[in-house]
Amino acid sequence: MITKTAVKPSKANIGVYTNPAHDLWINEAQPSVESVQKGESLENGEVTVAVRSTGICGSDIHFWHHGCIGPMIVGGDHILGHESAGEIVAVHPSVKHLKIGDRVAIEPNVICNECEPCLTGRYNGCEKVEFLSTPPVDGLLRRYVNHPAIWCHKIGNMSYEDGAMLEPLSVALAGMQRSGIKLGDPVLVCGAGPIGLITLLCCKAAGACPLVITDIDEGRLKFAKELCPSVITHKVERMSAEDAAKAIVESFGGIEPAVAMECTGVESSVSAAIWAVKFGGKVFVIGVGKNEMNYPFMRCSTREVDLQFQYRYCNTWPRAIRLVENGVIDLKKLVTHRFKLEDALEAFKTAADPKTGAIKVQIQSED
Repeated sequence: MITKTAVKPSKANIGVYTNPAHDLWINEAQPSVESVQKGESLENGEVTVAVRSTGICGSDIHFWHHGCIGPMIVGGDHILGHESAGEIVAVHPSVKHLKIGDRVAIEPNVICNECEPCLTGRYNGCEKVEFLSTPPVDGLLRRYVNHPAIWCHKIGNMSYEDGAMLEPLSVALAGMQRSGIKLGDPVLVCGAGPIGLITLLCCKAAGACPLVITDIDEGRLKFAKELCPSVITHKVERMSAEDAAKAIVESFGGIEPAVAMECTGVESSVSAAIWAVKFGGKVFVIGVGKNEMNYPFMRCSTREVDLQFQYRYCNTWPRAIRLVENGVIDLKKLVTHRFKLEDALEAFKTAADPKTGAIKVQIQSED
């Protein structure tokens, strides 16, 4: 059987690499443009996507600068990137629901479909998951990529920028679903980075009120206020977690938050959130932190605080697409900087430098 393929892919496939020496460079990547043109590189169930937009995630910066996130260690030449959308340019004959020219967002995981998490619908816990951009699995920051069609979600006329933003939106949605935020809940969002800001938009759309967002950066708090005018911004100062919590509650007008969506993974922020929430409240940790940390155990115990954690997402992408398509969540303002794939090194420098004011940096590619 002959793979259906587009004839227009012409530029060499290049990707953005890092390694254990913390180098960052652009080099040739697989599949080759020749194999894409001939339709030779696809396996059963796969499509080739010409990647049009890819966002730089904090984890990409971390893999570059530090070489690891917990047990996930860069062991060799490694392609970054997992927030991508693009156009289908080749389709294996076994794929029936996608065709050349379809615009898709790429859910960047491949699961085993055999372990208990997979079989119970919580595939983010797959014991054999291959998550693109997590070593040793190469990521999506390249011009062309082969990917299972089942993890390529149609986005219709949605922009590729918005399509790439569906990945961080999925992170926030997973937190919304499991945290149980209800209409009228007072909610604290810790951290005004991309995930914190998208979580803020989700909390606002869900009817949480009042909303307070914290950060150490006044520029990011200003951005949060422009993004969501009704939010109360609170700059984090150097003080004990207990005193920080008192200041946060004052920002709420004396109301203790029912839920804290912790999007930093920073020990002091997690502790302050625990001190701030009401009796029977919840601290839901989305942020990624160090391997071990201290937290106020007895505060959790005597106040029956639920401390809950999240790992990636599952079953969120169709919901994310509906929210963006119907205008419930508007992600456009979050993309503050754009670079061509050939200028990816400058894009990473911009994303890694707080002085640039970057919220979400995206890298864009053309055939």
